Amino acid sequence: MTKTVFAAVCGYANAGKSSLVNLLVGEKVAIVSEKPQTTRTRINGVLTVDETQYVFTDTPGFHKAQNALSKHMLKSIRSSVTDVDVILLMADCTKKPTLPDLLDEKIDVILLLNKVDLIKDKNQLLLIIDAYCKLYEFKEIIPISVKKQINTEKILPLLNNYAKESEFYFDPELPTDQSEKIWLSEVIREKLLHELYEEIPHGIAVQIELIEYGKTNKGADIVDLSAVIICEKESHKGMIIGKQGGMLKKIGSVARGETEEYFGCKVNMKLWVKVAEDWRNRESLINDFGLRAE
Repeated sequence: MTKTVFAAVCGYANAGKSSLVNLLVGEKVAIVSEKPQTTRTRINGVLTVDETQYVFTDTPGFHKAQNALSKHMLKSIRSSVTDVDVILLMADCTKKPTLPDLLDEKIDVILLLNKVDLIKDKNQLLLIIDAYCKLYEFKEIIPISVKKQINTEKILPLLNNYAKESEFYFDPELPTDQSEKIWLSEVIREKLLHELYEEIPHGIAVQIELIEYGKTNKGADIVDLSAVIICEKESHKGMIIGKQGGMLKKIGSVARGETEEYFGCKVNMKLWVKVAEDWRNRESLINDFGLRAE
């Protein structure tokens, strides 16, 4: 008898949602950075253990909508938390206790207080837990550290209580339902997030234009990969390219390393940069980039 459990992983920016999903799945399915709004759409991480399939929906961080893209991100959160068996709400325990107003009271919520490794005083942690208890009626509260893997082993046993008899919805051999193109574009965007200035990454999208499998002259496997980096301003384009193309080469080099690990062979990567002014407020481009809430 096979069972499934769907869990939405939500919370404010930088609470550690994507890192937790990657840890639970056992593979990198979501990109990670310290910049807010790294995750833009719902990403399903899938872990199949024996007869049980766990589906973790990584969601964008809660925030105030500032443009059309932000509104789609918030819609994505709302749809994610209303169509699951349980909500895993992640909170940074080093920040003031506060809750988003998007929780569905009809669905059980488990609070995961992340970054407890940064709290040295246990009495302080008890006060934090007490403060959250006064804000919402959680089914469980677990102090965890994704980075140090403290108490993270307690999550799956709790989720077993929400597993329902059903056929598997996803291939048990795959860790995510993301398409190859989407995952590769996210890998490149992650490198951009790490390398660029604070104001630029929010206005960047990446589209994979070509994935072509071939052979080198010596008969070894090789993948030709080309991608377009879209930014909102001409000045941003110059920063992404960098002096004598230095920044673009750096980003390509780092991204190539991860993609070669993924493909298991040499990757010939070509990157271009294109300006699409104010694309985050242009519904047609949001749709083209696969960022609509639907």
